[in-house]
Amino acid sequence: MTFTPTPATDDDWWRSAVVYQVYVRSFADANGDGIGDLRGIRQRLPYLRDLGVDALWLTPFYTSPQVDAGYDVADYRDVDPLFGNLADFDEMITDAHGLGLRIIVDLVPNHTSDAHPWFTAALAAGPGSPERERYLFADGRGEHGELPPNDWESIFGGPAWTRVADGQWYLHLFDPAQPDLNWRHPEVRAEFEDVLRFWLDRGVDGFRIDVAHGMIKAEGLPDVGFSSMTTGQRQSEMLGKARLPYFDQDEVHDIYRAWRPILDSYPGGRMAVAEAWAETPQRLARYIGPDELHQAFSFDFLDATWSADSFRKVIDTALAEATVVGAPTTWVLSNHDRQRHVTRYGDGEAGLRRARAAALLMLALPGCAYLYQGEELGLPEVLDLPDELRQDPSFRRTGESRDGCRVPIPWSGELAPYGFGPAGSESSWLPAPTTWRSLSVAAQTGVPGSTLELYRTALRIRHEHPALAGLGDITWLETEPGVLAFRRAVGNAELTCVVNISGADVTITGHGRPLVASADLTERGDGHVLPVDAAAWFERR
Repeated sequence: MTFTPTPATDDDWWRSAVVYQVYVRSFADANGDGIGDLRGIRQRLPYLRDLGVDALWLTPFYTSPQVDAGYDVADYRDVDPLFGNLADFDEMITDAHGLGLRIIVDLVPNHTSDAHPWFTAALAAGPGSPERERYLFADGRGEHGELPPNDWESIFGGPAWTRVADGQWYLHLFDPAQPDLNWRHPEVRAEFEDVLRFWLDRGVDGFRIDVAHGMIKAEGLPDVGFSSMTTGQRQSEMLGKARLPYFDQDEVHDIYRAWRPILDSYPGGRMAVAEAWAETPQRLARYIGPDELHQAFSFDFLDATWSADSFRKVIDTALAEATVVGAPTTWVLSNHDRQRHVTRYGDGEAGLRRARAAALLMLALPGCAYLYQGEELGLPEVLDLPDELRQDPSFRRTGESRDGCRVPIPWSGELAPYGFGPAGSESSWLPAPTTWRSLSVAAQTGVPGSTLELYRTALRIRHEHPALAGLGDITWLETEPGVLAFRRAVGNAELTCVVNISGADVTITGHGRPLVASADLTERGDGHVLPVDAAAWFERR
């Protein structure tokens, strides 16, 4: 089924959009080198149009040594040759807009690459120089400065400080190849305001702000007070919520209050979404507002366990917060930093059943949904990648790896890399398992009941059904234990979403005719039997 979305003209398009995250190096390879690129994305844009999404979020494609898959940026205004060039970007975004698709790009402002000209100049200039003031250099502790300036730890494991030849230390909350910028320096702020304008001028529709809560560090760089070396407890982790002197400082909001007028000065509803981790929902909500950012990712939905109570609590909390800040909730099930939800929900057949049900739950909720590439195919996490092929920098420091959710997606064919590159390509930067041949786009297209067709159908209904239009409200319905049911209504149009997490089949009556279901329904009397770990949408007009 082909669905052509109406090109959005509303400046508030992002409030109810479905955004598809493209992990650039793993989406589509046009030149056969085993790594995805911008021309590959361009070639596959019709697939995304037909899937029914509204926008693409592209992970970093800027000039980079690729120590952290592009999140170590050496030039924020150019495309890394690995992915193409600026002309490829311009052609891709022109084609995307022609198909009614918007483009959101990743911005990485907390740190640069150690190959960035600013950092190489800082190393050459020495202690006390203006060049070093753009970063966070400090003298060490101990008699000879041989100890780090404080006890801060890297998200990727180990100390967050590295000593340079002249004896000073520099801060890196991630890999040593990713030195943190000093966001109290006016040159840093001016630089990134110019970077925003550079990409806005090229037509980008929005930005995903990486580590949006991390740019400001507490004055004086105080100790946390504990470390994994002494307690065995890590200070922080990806998507963590601990209150730390290097995260979620009040002054960070000044940055976004300066960015918002820039975004608002461009037509077409340019937006920004924060990847921010905060101690409480109230502190996370502070990133959102008419004078700051448009959205912040809510990872609580991603962290919900497979239980009706867990989902109900997360949904109620998120919708209540959305009402307070006047901005839509963002729903996320997977991304490039977390294990794919098929595997988190139990892996195998059980995990896939639950993942399909969770997709219908998410897509029926008001707000903005972010899909991670390959979830529409039901891809599981690849758990058995050989250690020597893993490229996540955190793997070398902690033994934990995000590579399993970054394996290139399968497009077609019986053998890996399943059409990821042009005919004759024999490899991809991470190998896909043999079990993925049945999960490819070609294998699922047009197949009734496939996960791909389930997503296509649900996204088409989400766009077309009046009860799912806009933000709206939900009304929870009384159900038996372990079953979630809510209704959305506009005028005489009603859509009810029911999810069965009860452990036994349930009979659903009184909600009208079924529109889509994650598993086969059977009729029973005047109702329908909804299997265990399944969801369905029902319509009554």
